[in-house]
Amino acid sequence: MMAPMPDDRPVLTIGHSPDPDDAFMWWPLGHAPAPGDADEPRAPAIDTGAFRYRALTDDIEALNRRAIERADIDATAISAHAYPHVKDRYAVTACGASMGDGYGPRIVAHEAHDLGWLTRPDVTIAIPGERTTAYLALRLMVGTNVRTRVVPFHDIIDEVLAGRADAGLVIHEGQLTYAAEGLALIADLGAWWKGETGLPLPLGLNAVRRDLDDRFGAGSMRGVAGVLHASVAFAMSQRERGIAYAMGFARGVTDAQADEFVRMYVNELTVDMGERGAEAVRALLGAGAAAGLCPDPGPVDVV
Repeated sequence: MMAPMPDDRPVLTIGHSPDPDDAFMWWPLGHAPAPGDADEPRAPAIDTGAFRYRALTDDIEALNRRAIERADIDATAISAHAYPHVKDRYAVTACGASMGDGYGPRIVAHEAHDLGWLTRPDVTIAIPGERTTAYLALRLMVGTNVRTRVVPFHDIIDEVLAGRADAGLVIHEGQLTYAAEGLALIADLGAWWKGETGLPLPLGLNAVRRDLDDRFGAGSMRGVAGVLHASVAFAMSQRERGIAYAMGFARGVTDAQADEFVRMYVNELTVDMGERGAEAVRALLGAGAAAGLCPDPGPVDVV
């Protein structure tokens, strides 16, 4: 039997958060280990074109900081809130966005309260990061006079349960599990945003480095965006297979809850945000800039 031909295509890194929806979207890209990596390569389920892909997983706030400070991941998930800080080095791709269309991150506590309670000086809200879209939306909803503390997203519910925080801003699977932990809903930021604007709340975006064309030739950015689109489309067509893989990234949820979470954040707007999704990004960041909460991103170009 002939040995397989070596695959000498360049390897691009793709960063995503360790949660079921991101894992669901990108598993078809396979996994190309880095030099010296003990991990076994995983064959892609689709044609990945001119490149191979290596996944890097990290907390979304860590990915935000890395994109802002180092910009060394070729394609990466970022919070929409982080985009104005990286726009010179990254462009948004039309596919891969996580948007809550009438739902989104939730503010929870031991008991239900009105929004004014969140602004009391003796109330501390555990948040998943200062560059997260959830934090931007929180401040747009209740103002800047809130006392917050950054906590890893997967620890926020425990912080509230233990009394180390009075309220928590939960993202990822916590949006589905907080009630089972005995916590009460104060506000759903996605529902609030849609009520204010009629638009979905753009939470996570996928971004690609602007220098890919210089590094690998004209059309590389669009080629990568096309492969990412193919990955999401294939994952949606092979749902059971994708959910089975995504369960490896789930924390404290059932198969049914993981499926529900993926349905919430891998949808038509994920396949292609289109003009409605792009308008939502512009509206959110425009509101943030007008409130002095983020730089003005200017035109948001989408690949």
